[in-house]
Amino acid sequence: MSIKKKLSLGLGFLFLIIFALVAFSLHQISKLSKDAANILKDNYASLLYADNMMFALDDMMMAAGSRVANPPADKRLEDYHSKLFESGRGEFEKNLKAENNNVTEVHEKEFVEKLNADYAVYLDLGLQIMKGEGSPALFFGELQPAYMALKQSIGNIYNVNMQAVERKNEISKQDSARIIVSMAVFSVFSFILAFFYFSYFPSYVSRSLSYLSGRTRELLKKANITLDAKTDDEAQILRRAIELLDDALSAEAEPE
Repeated sequence: MSIKKKLSLGLGFLFLIIFALVAFSLHQISKLSKDAANILKDNYASLLYADNMMFALDDMMMAAGSRVANPPADKRLEDYHSKLFESGRGEFEKNLKAENNNVTEVHEKEFVEKLNADYAVYLDLGLQIMKGEGSPALFFGELQPAYMALKQSIGNIYNVNMQAVERKNEISKQDSARIIVSMAVFSVFSFILAFFYFSYFPSYVSRSLSYLSGRTRELLKKANITLDAKTDDEAQILRRAIELLDDALSAEAEPE
C-alpha cells in the first residue's frame, strides 16, 4: 500500500471520528429537544383550556348574578348581561370541546366526563336565571353550588396536567443527565481514538522517511558522494540525494 493511500485512509479515519462525534451530539440534542416539546404539547394545551374555561365561567356567573340582583328593567342592561352570558358560554364550550379531544393523562378522562356533567347542570340553571325564570333562592341554593362544583372539575383537570408537566420535567432532567454522560463517554472514546491515531500515524510516516533518508546517506557515502543538504527534512534529503545520484549517473554515461 502506498504512503499516499495510507495517508488518505488515516485522514479519512480521523474525519470519520469527527463526523461520528458531531452526529451523535446532534442526535442527543435533538432527542432532548423533542422531550422538552412533548412536555409542552398536550399538557400545556389542557392547562390553557382550563384557564380559558375558568375565565368564561366567571363571565357567565357575573351575568347570572347581575340578572338576579337587577331584575330586567333596563333593556340595554338586560341585553348586556345576555351577551356577556352567551359570550362566556361560547368560549367555555369551545375550550370544553377542545379538552374533550385532548385527554392524554391517567384519570383525565374521568375528570373530563365529570366536567361535562357539571357543566350541563350549571348551564341549565344559568339559562333559567337568564330567562328570568330564576330567583335568588335558585341562584344561591343551586347555581352557586353548581358553580363551585364546576370550578372544582376544572381545577382537577388543571392539577392532573400540571402534575404531568412536573413529572415529565423530572424525566427530562434525568434524560438530560444521561445524555450529558453518554456524550462525555463518546467524546472521551473519540479522543482516545484520535490520540492513538496522532501517536501512531505521524511516527509511522516519520520512521519510514527517517529510515529511507538514513539508508540514502549511507549509500551516498559508500559511493563517495557528498550530500550537501543542510536540512533535517527527510523528504528534502531524499530529493537532494536523488538529484546527486542522477548527476553522478549522467557523468558516468558521458563519453570521454
